[in-house]
Amino acid sequence: MSRGPASRELTDRQRVAWLRLIRSENVGPVTFRELLNHAGSAERALELLPSLSARGGKRTIRVTPEHEARAEIEALESVGGRFRALGEEGYPPQLRRLDGAPPLVSVIGANACLASHATVAIVGARNASLAGQKIATEMAGELGRAGYTVVSGLARGIDTAAHRASLETGTIAVVAGGVDIIYPHENRDLYRAIIERGGAILSEMPFGWKPRGRDFPRRNRIISGISLGTVLVEAARASGSLHTARFAAEQNREVFAVPGSPLDPRSEGGNRLIRDGATLVTSAGDVLEGLSHVDPRGQGEFSFDMEEPERETRPVPSPLEVDDSARTRVLTALGAAPVELDELIRYTGLEPRAVHVIVLELELAGRVERHRGQKISLIDAR
Repeated sequence: MSRGPASRELTDRQRVAWLRLIRSENVGPVTFRELLNHAGSAERALELLPSLSARGGKRTIRVTPEHEARAEIEALESVGGRFRALGEEGYPPQLRRLDGAPPLVSVIGANACLASHATVAIVGARNASLAGQKIATEMAGELGRAGYTVVSGLARGIDTAAHRASLETGTIAVVAGGVDIIYPHENRDLYRAIIERGGAILSEMPFGWKPRGRDFPRRNRIISGISLGTVLVEAARASGSLHTARFAAEQNREVFAVPGSPLDPRSEGGNRLIRDGATLVTSAGDVLEGLSHVDPRGQGEFSFDMEEPERETRPVPSPLEVDDSARTRVLTALGAAPVELDELIRYTGLEPRAVHVIVLELELAGRVERHRGQKISLIDAR
């Protein structure tokens, strides 16, 4: 990793192109970055999407039209929101350090809160006990007074307690649907209070998007990604908040867990985390001690070359072309079991850039799936 470039703003034209690209079919955060590396700009990548998808085996791919992107930007602005791009001022600094960070996030709320380098996530059970909510309230309040911005997911139980306790010191709610969708609806007053008291609401999902079950893991990876560390307060064995803590571990962030009674199923997840190496905490002081060795501004950033505003006046490099024999070698090597991209490159003996392009084509065609740890697998391995 290397230190990223100084923040700069996208032009209006570039912001529209970025939004069109990330909203197009089969384009996720990693694919978005690969497309920019391949094409040199979002506008050029949009032009190449149909041909790249066709070479991967899909004849038609939906490319988001400009009028839809502009309509989403206008809808977001109508409620006081805005898009922040990776590399721009106002994009959460810890989140930009992730490989696979969302290229664009929609936000409503204060820039100062979003710009905080000192951030801690507090997550836990929706059906939290009174004791669990009390611990979350005390921790969030003390961490806020110590200068940390508290991050959570606006859910019932522990999330609600953490947000309420940090309203005066700064809190970020990461939501699974559109930034304008209040879920659960019972937290509508809390949603408004977060915005009114200097906090922020954040999402990577389209404006107006109603959250589905599959959207919550995506939200959870952002909660942990925004934060230096994640504190788990009550979680059952298969809870979403437990997944948040596991994302934090994979992202090389600190993981803390509050122990609980072995007779309470809501404590099973936290107790297991502690057994597996998470730091046991019972107070905000324990969390502060666990973060004392972490420099909020000292971590490396994944380099991400934003487009230059004046790029239209510069020559755009020609994208790499690969032949069918190389595609056949990659397809033959892939199967249903995930393999690391570096392993695929070594096995095929092809140039790394050629393999990246072929995988990009296959992903746009919906034929490969990306997994954590830079692994990929063939969706249809017949």
